[in-house]
Amino acid sequence: MIDNDILVKMKKAGRGSLFFTEDFLAYGSAKTVSKTLERLVKEQKIIRVARGIYTRPEMDPILGLLSPGSEAIAEAIRRRDKARIMPTGVLALNALGLSTQVPMNIVYLTDGAARKITIGKRKILFKKTAPKNLASIGKISGLVIQAMRVIGKDQITEEEIKIILNHLENEDPYRLEHDIRLAPEWIRVIMRKALKPKSND
Repeated sequence: MIDNDILVKMKKAGRGSLFFTEDFLAYGSAKTVSKTLERLVKEQKIIRVARGIYTRPEMDPILGLLSPGSEAIAEAIRRRDKARIMPTGVLALNALGLSTQVPMNIVYLTDGAARKITIGKRKILFKKTAPKNLASIGKISGLVIQAMRVIGKDQITEEEIKIILNHLENEDPYRLEHDIRLAPEWIRVIMRKALKPKSND
């Protein structure tokens, strides 16, 4: 029974794991799988997170069912598409603690397909970009470059620079040096300050 096959696969992965319709095509045609997933949603055995994306949600004793976060969904899409993604805009600022604003629409740069995922009232936007904009290899330093681009050369404050340098202390020195070379000159000047303590050992 295809219903059972799908549920067994989802249970093995654990609650909160995300699945796409195509993950179950070994059990039947696309049409059959889609109808089965719809039925399982109606029976409240799984939930539909967004079009073509499903999960067995995690359970919280007080809050009840927990829907997966936007970042988990973006990461699942990145893995499926074998693409690179980079948070940008307010999302990058938020991740570094440079903004308390929680964006309704979050934006990632990608070398995969441009797409828009709707989750309730929120949207995840994947914007196609040139490979050079995704060439950073440090998770923190790549995020810092995107955040500083958003703030702008003439708007960045001493307090924001201090927060950024504190984050960069946790970046691998090799990755940091690599990524500094990718940044605009005004950003490089600031990021290089994070290398000084390490070069004086």
